[in-house]
Amino acid sequence: MRVHKRSRQLHGWLAALMLALLALALAGCGNSEASNDGEAAPQQGDLTLVIGAYSVVKDAMGDILPLFAADWKAKTGQTIVFQESYEASGTQARAIAGGFEADVTLLALEGDVEKLVKAGLVADTWKEHGADGTITRSVVALGTREGNPKGIKDFADLTKPGVKVLYPNPKTSGGAQWDINAIYGAGLKMSEAQTGVKDPAAAKAFLERVHANVESLDKSGRASMAAFEYGVGDVIVTYENELLARIAKGVKYEVIIPEDTILIENPAAVVDKYVDERGTREAAEALVDYLTTPAAQEVFAEHGFRPVNEQVYAANESRYPVPAGLFGIDYLGGWTEVRETLYSRRGVWYQVLAGI
Repeated sequence: MRVHKRSRQLHGWLAALMLALLALALAGCGNSEASNDGEAAPQQGDLTLVIGAYSVVKDAMGDILPLFAADWKAKTGQTIVFQESYEASGTQARAIAGGFEADVTLLALEGDVEKLVKAGLVADTWKEHGADGTITRSVVALGTREGNPKGIKDFADLTKPGVKVLYPNPKTSGGAQWDINAIYGAGLKMSEAQTGVKDPAAAKAFLERVHANVESLDKSGRASMAAFEYGVGDVIVTYENELLARIAKGVKYEVIIPEDTILIENPAAVVDKYVDERGTREAAEALVDYLTTPAAQEVFAEHGFRPVNEQVYAANESRYPVPAGLFGIDYLGGWTEVRETLYSRRGVWYQVLAGI
């Protein structure tokens, strides 16, 4: 009898323990505020907008979204709250295409938005919002450790023996594609200066020499920067705004703007399929439009982005000089050409990666 009694007590204790663990698990789920590098659980409000963005804009959006919420409240009387997710641009675009129901997306490059157009999620008229679809600009820059111990002055210095370079993987990171575009374009510029014509073979060879010194390919621009600040590498290829934002937070960087570098243009778009399903179109379109207002553009400028709003850019022009050899994506033939030439399965980038 004692054995049965002890067995019943043991079963009782186990049942109580299981209930307690279940209660803790449910409490943990209920209190979860963020996942996936900033994906927040929806809060109570009249309207919730879901934001799916690339990681670089996280800090700026943290300041802009409350401003938009206040503006929306003043105009409509509605309390608006946000569910936010920040990932590498390519990863974010794939997540939205795969079913992550973002109302608004901010991505690193036009090509990632076009993937959503092809998936039937974004209308092909998406450039009607923002400044032809663009909400921020930047340039590809080089960041070194304090004092620039390796004497880096331009992309050509990244080919020197013993210089360890960091940039992220263009398969997952839109920022990395801008980095590769900048290096490849600088190679074209050098060949053009020497021969009078753009030589793709010379540009590929230049990219190969730079890539030979790459220390690691991280998932995103933010991951590359974290590795650099942990002590990996001598120089990081990244957005100018990323470096300026880190300097503003007290991190010691030297910023080098190459004479020949690319103008970065970052888009935002309403995800039409999801806003129509969720009844959030009006607020979603208002947010994308708000991102180019002086109020939002001033915040972007504070975070190191080059404003697309001409009024705000004029006020910040001294902070953002134009490099002498600055070129746009059109210099490389436009995004359609770049995707085929550089990033297709047999493109230049994958040939460089494979050593062929």
